[in-house]
Amino acid sequence: MAKDFIVAIELGSSKMTGIAGKKNLDGSISVLAVVKEESSSFIRKGVIYNIDKTAQCIANIVKKLTAQLKTEITQVYVGVGGQSIRSVKNVNVKTLQPDTIVTQNMVNELMDANRNMVYQDQEILDAATQEYKVDSQYQMDPVGIQCSRLEGNFLNILWRKMFYRNLNKCFDMANVSIAEMFLAPLALADSVLTDAEKRSGCALVDLGADTTTVSVYYKNILRHLAVIPLGSNNITKDIASLQMEESQAEQMKLRYASAWTENGDIDNSLKLTIDSERSVDSRKFVEIVEGRVQEIIENVWYQVPSDYTDRLLGGLIITGGGSNMKNIETAFRNHTRIEKIRIAKFVQQSISSKDPLITARNGMMCTVLALLAKGDMSCAGEEIDQNADLFDPSRKQKGKNEPQREPRTPSELEPGVVQTAAEKQKIEEERKRLEEEEAARQAEIAAEEARKKAEEEERKRRENSGMKKFGKKMGAFFKKLITETDDE
Repeated sequence: MAKDFIVAIELGSSKMTGIAGKKNLDGSISVLAVVKEESSSFIRKGVIYNIDKTAQCIANIVKKLTAQLKTEITQVYVGVGGQSIRSVKNVNVKTLQPDTIVTQNMVNELMDANRNMVYQDQEILDAATQEYKVDSQYQMDPVGIQCSRLEGNFLNILWRKMFYRNLNKCFDMANVSIAEMFLAPLALADSVLTDAEKRSGCALVDLGADTTTVSVYYKNILRHLAVIPLGSNNITKDIASLQMEESQAEQMKLRYASAWTENGDIDNSLKLTIDSERSVDSRKFVEIVEGRVQEIIENVWYQVPSDYTDRLLGGLIITGGGSNMKNIETAFRNHTRIEKIRIAKFVQQSISSKDPLITARNGMMCTVLALLAKGDMSCAGEEIDQNADLFDPSRKQKGKNEPQREPRTPSELEPGVVQTAAEKQKIEEERKRLEEEEAARQAEIAAEEARKKAEEEERKRRENSGMKKFGKKMGAFFKKLITETDDE
């Protein structure tokens, strides 16, 4: 078994997926192990609601991967997503002396100031730089340009602080170290979108089970990101309203559902079989499915900013499990009037695997494969005893490993990378240490100034005292002199 490998975990609303793979010298990835666990009972719309069950599921996935790899896993890469993610524009301004040349440090200060923005109950996961305004001109790279006013325009990606803390707490409870956290929609975009699509303008639509994520790109820059709380499970639940179990509704969706059907193609006499005793009218089924699909598409298109609806020369790119629905591209084309639509069923990286979950190439593994492709540090530890029972409760568990990467400031983070709780803690500790050192230095300076002031006052007091004594002596001398002169 390979000694070096990367492990990534995706916390989906219906399934939690763990994957291990090895990066080859030619840039391809060999998938070594894949594990899936049900997650619908503790993760809803991409958000953790039951910490204990989530932690247990994470631990189970790591144990199963360890069993397949026959090697300890020291850390994992994690994707961050979910319903509460949203993007907010922000502007930071730095006033400079006339004809000041912009330096990289000035740009970093703007980026750090933006990252330090405080949003009520929200955590900044990532910040995408839109452009810089140098005096009255817009520039992508302002370094080296003279100006008196530097303005930074940013797109901040926010998530609820509670969800961020819950995610980190789950991995702590599972005793699993996080190598790095990625913003899942951005990692996905890097793996399924082409440079030409990002540059010319496109919208990536990830149709998931409980949520649909919309990412808008233009000139290679993320312009908008939103997560809609609607997914393919909503279609299943609508079908289940025809008095059937959700498992039956799911099977009917997979067998019969179409996102768009021409009215003339609907057979009013056709009955779709539910079970051996029941069936449903074909037209009724079509109306239910298309009604929900139409709602999802309307919400997707609403999330595309009006400034970019006519700039999407790269078109729409649809991925995720929902992209497998028959005629999905036709349904999007009819509503958006965008002719250029591509279904992304797989990532662009060269992936080798014999696992049917990977070889199916149905869009459902794109995000976790994208997270795997992002990893750049080995997650492999020591090889384990093949006779050991990994699931034995009495088996001694090793403590969590320290992250291999030094904590980075916001300006040092790559796009799409989210600071882990450990990184934030170390940076906060470093900030407090620097503040304490600065306070101690200021106290020393104040003490030194007080000492000098006291010495100066003492010197002046002594001088004044000497002058007074001299004045008294001179006064006595002149008084004596005057007295002697009067006596003569």
